[in-house]
Amino acid sequence: MIAVATIVEYGFREAVRRRVFTVVLLLTAVFLFLFWLANHFVFTQLGNITPPQDVHVDTRTFAGAFLMGLAMFATLFLGIVLAVFLTLGVVSADAERGLLQPLVVRPIGRGSLLLARFAGAAGVAVVYVLVVYFAAMSITGLTGHWWPDRIVAPGVELALAAIVVVALSLLGSVFLSGTANGIAIFMLFGAGLVAGLLATIGHALNSHAVKTASTVTSYALPFEGVYQDALRMITEKASGLTGFLLQLGPFGGAYIHGWPIRVWAAVYLLLVLVAAVAAFSRRNL
Repeated sequence: MIAVATIVEYGFREAVRRRVFTVVLLLTAVFLFLFWLANHFVFTQLGNITPPQDVHVDTRTFAGAFLMGLAMFATLFLGIVLAVFLTLGVVSADAERGLLQPLVVRPIGRGSLLLARFAGAAGVAVVYVLVVYFAAMSITGLTGHWWPDRIVAPGVELALAAIVVVALSLLGSVFLSGTANGIAIFMLFGAGLVAGLLATIGHALNSHAVKTASTVTSYALPFEGVYQDALRMITEKASGLTGFLLQLGPFGGAYIHGWPIRVWAAVYLLLVLVAAVAAFSRRNL
């Protein structure tokens, strides 16, 4: 356990040396300020928005849900940026610098080394995502007097999505260079977002082919599925025209949700970690 803790500490020190935390914290501070500014102006002008008499839309719920959904997207994106920076060169970069060879032979071995780096990166990503999520929610709640229907569960699912990306980045680092791995992970993240948008379009057009394609992609990249489920839960009790408009997305609708995607995300995470350890054990250092 002492050796594993040492590897986790090494990962933190390496991130500090590369100013990873400095960059992410600076981006987070800018985001939260701009998010507060957006909430301030939106909810200040909300009283001036008067829908037609035959359109029964809860403008406060719609505005709050849209802003909160935007914050959840930004939170997940920044969390993934942090996760990728922490893991993109775990194997390839350290192997090229000759740092892995003494460690994997003695004293902890390859599997323990890889899982220790995963634990460190996942722990940082989870703490970061939860802190930013609750900070953004507090900004919307205190500024606009609107709170999500579910408070904790959406944040937990965002954290789970970040952990899945950490595992994928760790697996990619076994095969790819740091730069190539970072590009690949961000392309996978973009593909997941496209799948979510396709689901919205497919249900709006009632297109079976589009809905099937988006479902397959969401299960192939389950971080997108749990992210969509988190979006769904913040407006779980919205009904009528307000609920219908929110279902049109992109920050309210979810067509992949519930326990199936949550369980699959956990199983997927385990499979990716097993694959990463197996591939690392066979890599020639």
